[in-house]
Amino acid sequence: MDKNLEIDNTDLKILSLLMQDANMPYTEIGKKIFVSGGTVHVRMKKMEQMGIVRGSQLVIDYTKLGWDISAFLGIYLDKSSLYAEVADQLRQIPEVVNIHYTTGIYSIFARIVCRDTNHLREVLHDKIQKVQGIQRTETFISLEESVNRPIPLDE
Repeated sequence: MDKNLEIDNTDLKILSLLMQDANMPYTEIGKKIFVSGGTVHVRMKKMEQMGIVRGSQLVIDYTKLGWDISAFLGIYLDKSSLYAEVADQLRQIPEVVNIHYTTGIYSIFARIVCRDTNHLREVLHDKIQKVQGIQRTETFISLEESVNRPIPLDE
């Protein structure tokens, strides 16, 4: 942990509880860790200002909305120095939900979500492959996500 960040065990307990249930009211969190709801609010604002907490998000099961394909792309670039430019272009493609600059054989590892295999083919052929700087891609379709969780902060 960065020693310049001024957080303590109370902050970590607040984060741990919210990672388990982001809808938990601050008053309930306060009761669980023996501080006031106002204290929880102030500490959350502090952690937002410090950049530790970058907001909250709604987690959606896309498969229940008809988006049945989740795929990972290993992306080879013409030159690794093109990463920022390629990442900017990939950000413009709505189906691209994650972009990672990586070590190893790929320069970029990305995740896309599509309605079906035809949609996947369209995204790959009509969008991804037309991004300037991409040499080629390898696609890995996810059959099931078994774990998606935050790391424990109180260990």
